[in-house]
Amino acid sequence: MKAPKDTLVEYLQSARDAMVWKVEGLSDYDARRPLTPTGTNLLGLIKHLASVELGYFGDTFGRPSGIALPWHDDDADPNDDLYLTAEESREWVLDLYRTAWAHAAVTFEQCELDTVGRVPWWGDKGEVTLHQILVHMVTETYRHAGHADIVRETIDGAAGRKPGDPNLDESYDWPAYVARVEQAARSAAS
Repeated sequence: MKAPKDTLVEYLQSARDAMVWKVEGLSDYDARRPLTPTGTNLLGLIKHLASVELGYFGDTFGRPSGIALPWHDDDADPNDDLYLTAEESREWVLDLYRTAWAHAAVTFEQCELDTVGRVPWWGDKGEVTLHQILVHMVTETYRHAGHADIVRETIDGAAGRKPGDPNLDESYDWPAYVARVEQAARSAAS
């Protein structure tokens, strides 16, 4: 049986891997373009997750990464961490994300689940444990992986958890299912 911290880290890594997989094989445009009215895009989700991991697993536990995140400056737009500028490349953001993972791994090695840290941007409720922050980041990463699932499926129909494990019955008649769901929605609305 795995230790609880190892289980949490394993789940976090699984979600991280899913996020990276969602941008594989896409054109630069498709990986960046907004696909919801609020601008959700795949590489922006990765930039956001890299940023928050650096803060939660770094600054919170007295281990600042030293990486400049200008999109967190006071004069930055609050959504600047949710998209890549034209100058920011896919390779750059994936490297930033993997750097955040490596930085977090040191925190996981140095801290126990009951290690206390402080999230500066949470104000009076900022005192936390590594356990709480691991649960928070597993939840946040899976939430964004769900967004990425929908965005990627919208782009090219690719669906599933990871390569070789779509977690979907590929022989299922999906168009017939969608038609059945649509018909149920129309019937309920009338």
